[in-house]
Amino acid sequence: MEIIAIKRVGGTNILAVEGDVTRQPVEGVVNSANESLQHKEGVATAVVRTGGRVIQEESDTWVREHGPVEPGAAAVTTGGMLQASHVIHTVAPYYAPDTSDGVLWAAVAATLDAAVEHELESLAFPLLGAGLRGYPAERSASVMVEAVVTWLTANPDLLTEIRLVGFSQHDAELFAAALSE
Repeated sequence: MEIIAIKRVGGTNILAVEGDVTRQPVEGVVNSANESLQHKEGVATAVVRTGGRVIQEESDTWVREHGPVEPGAAAVTTGGMLQASHVIHTVAPYYAPDTSDGVLWAAVAATLDAAVEHELESLAFPLLGAGLRGYPAERSASVMVEAVVTWLTANPDLLTEIRLVGFSQHDAELFAAALSE
């Protein structure tokens, strides 16, 4: 794990980190999920592989009780065997120029709201939507950072740390560049 950049907003440190989102020393890991919370691809597979089958079982129960998670919304399960106590599953939009940024922004805000609701103080986000959902990685990083900074400015001192985790150095550097804007 390598910290690439740090920005402070109020009482919260935002870190751009290269590493595995499932292995971050935080209370909540963010999962880039699909609407049915079937964790079979991308980050979701890593979350279940590291945290255990209980995360999929709790996700199935969540969907039975609440229905599919809409793009821009979030659902919460325990972290199973993850170091983090919770997983916040959020659904990024499929990329469409000029229409997706608001939904991605909403997904980030819903995730931060869910963290506060569950009394979490630290989170680790992967790059949302940049895989199967087709979001350009640079655009995703930029929208995510803008959403996090705006949310923290409006909700100061509710969280202590947010990690923006790029699995590759390139993705971590995209988060770092967005933090410096």
